[in-house]
This record gives sequence, C-alpha cells and structure tokens, in this order.
Amino acid sequence: MKLHIQKIILFSIALVFISILHSCKAVAPTITIKTPTFSKGADISWLPQMEATGYKFLNDKGIEEDCFKILKDHGINSIRLRTWVNPSDDRSTGHCSKEETVAMALRAKKYGMRVMIDFHYSDTWADPSKQAKPKAWIGLNFEQLKQALYDYTFDVMTALKTAGVTPEWVQVGNETPSGMIYPEGSTDNWAQLAQLINKGYDAIKAVFPTSKVILHVDQGNNNERFRWWFDAAKANGAKYDIIGLSYYPFWLEGNPDYTLSINDLGNNLNDMASRYGKEVMVVEVGGEDTKVQNTYDMLTAVIKKVKEVPNGKGLGVFYWEPEGARSWSHYSLSAWGDDGKPSKALDAFK
Repeated sequence: MKLHIQKIILFSIALVFISILHSCKAVAPTITIKTPTFSKGADISWLPQMEATGYKFLNDKGIEEDCFKILKDHGINSIRLRTWVNPSDDRSTGHCSKEETVAMALRAKKYGMRVMIDFHYSDTWADPSKQAKPKAWIGLNFEQLKQALYDYTFDVMTALKTAGVTPEWVQVGNETPSGMIYPEGSTDNWAQLAQLINKGYDAIKAVFPTSKVILHVDQGNNNERFRWWFDAAKANGAKYDIIGLSYYPFWLEGNPDYTLSINDLGNNLNDMASRYGKEVMVVEVGGEDTKVQNTYDMLTAVIKKVKEVPNGKGLGVFYWEPEGARSWSHYSLSAWGDDGKPSKALDAFK
C-alpha cells in the first residue's frame, strides 16, 4: 500500500514537471536587424561665413531659424564638411580650418546628424582642375610628405574625437580623377598616389576604426572614367571602404538635362558596387536654382538610383551647398531662393 502511494506521488510530480516544461518551452529570441538609415546629406561648409556676414536663413514660413534646423525639417540627416590645411580668412577661398570644422561637426551632432569629413589636402579648393599642395608641405621629400599628410589627418581626427564627434565617413581627397597633392600625388605616378591615400586611411582608422573611408571621383555618370580610376587604385593597393561620386548634369559638356545621363549614373553605381565589392554614395550633387522643379525631379531620380543599388550598397546622396544662396555666393546650383527660404528642390529629401 505504502509503495502504491509512493508511485502515485512520483507520477504526480512527474506530470507537474512535464507541465512546467511544456509551459516554459524555449522560444527562439527575436533578433531585430537594424537597417542603416539612408543618408540624405548636405555639404554646408559655407555656413560659418554666411552667418558671420549677416545672412539670415528663413524657414518655409519666412521665420528666421538656424540653418541646421531648416535642413533637418527638410529631411537632411547628414552633414559633410570640407577641411583645408592652413586656409585664409577670405570669404570665398578661405575658412574651413580644423577649428571651424570641429565647431560645425558639434552643431551637426547637436541636431542628431551624421558627419562626413572631406579632406581636400590643400589650403583652398581642390577639385578636378586643381590640387595645390599646402604651402607648409612645399619642399618636403616624399617620405616627409607622407608623414605630413598622416600627421595632419590624425590631428584633425583627434580634435573631433576630443570634442566627442565620431565621423561616420571620411574622404581622403576631394574629386581626385587626376590625383591630389601635385605633383607627387598625380595619377601620372599611381604608386605614389596610392601611398598618400593609404597614409590618410591609416591615420583615420588609428583614431576612428569604424569610420568609413571614401575615395571620390567626379562625373558619376562616366563609367569609363570610374573603371580606369578604380582599376588603378586596386592595382596599386589603395585602401578605402566606399566609392564616392559627384553628379552635376549642369557641368557636363553642353549642359544636358539630367534625363540624358541619369541612367548612366545608375548603371555606374551598380557597376562600381559589383566590380569592386564596395558601397557607393553620391557625395556631391546639385542643380540650377532657376530650374527648381527640374532640380527637384533630378534629386528624386538620383536618390532612387542610389537606393536601387543591389544588396543595400547605395548609402546616400549629399547636396553640395544647398544653403549657398546665389545672392550671397554667386553660385547658381544652390537650393535656396532669393527670399532667404529653401526652394522646393530641397523637398526631394523629405
């Protein structure tokens, strides 16, 4: 009898245990994979000069407001800042010092925006037509030049880190189809150019291992140009993470409408991502301020092409100086009107 009761008790305990196990059956944890936010950006490096000279930025309602706030309200979530080595104070060819760059990056951070740093490696504008060596680097031999580039890059990155800003992207050179830091960094000597690029890459990664390094070429619709350049970069061991493109239909020969080259841009984006296994971005784009609807349509089309790059490798689109109103800059490709307010073109980023 006693044994029978024991069996009943043990059986009951077993049933309770099984019931508990069943009710507590392990459920596979839900893993949420965060998709990186598509970058809708603007290079606004003119902003400190514009503010210093008294330019007033108005929102859509005509109320004066911080330019950063206006841009954010139009969908801009990323800011690009050019950086010059020893710039002058000239309104058009100066500013963009390390200190000014850090101050602007802090403002971007305040508004929850991501930051891209664009090293021109010059004291002023560097682009396809000019890549002047900083005056302080003139006379250095090649080994000294490489070290100067590394030290300068490291210094700016460290200043950003000290200020509490982590740039998500950093350009080594600005629009460099023929190289940078002439004559040593010309594409006439790709082996040397690659060494200079790698010094910049190494300095960036030494301070910010997670920042992605961009190499940047203009005429983003020109696949032949890009294949030639990035084939050479690969052959010479240049290190980078992202291929950056400029796309300005206005500056193409004959100033054709964007509809004649937009598909070439899309095809080139896809080819770059596939051929080199890299992510791609349009880091500069702009359209005529007098053709607002056309510029809006162009921006919408560019954003669509970048988003269509397979496997999420199209990261974003940056407008170059949308706030640089012609009345202040005499630049005809801004997205700002003579009334001090953003034009409808900027709405493409919403």
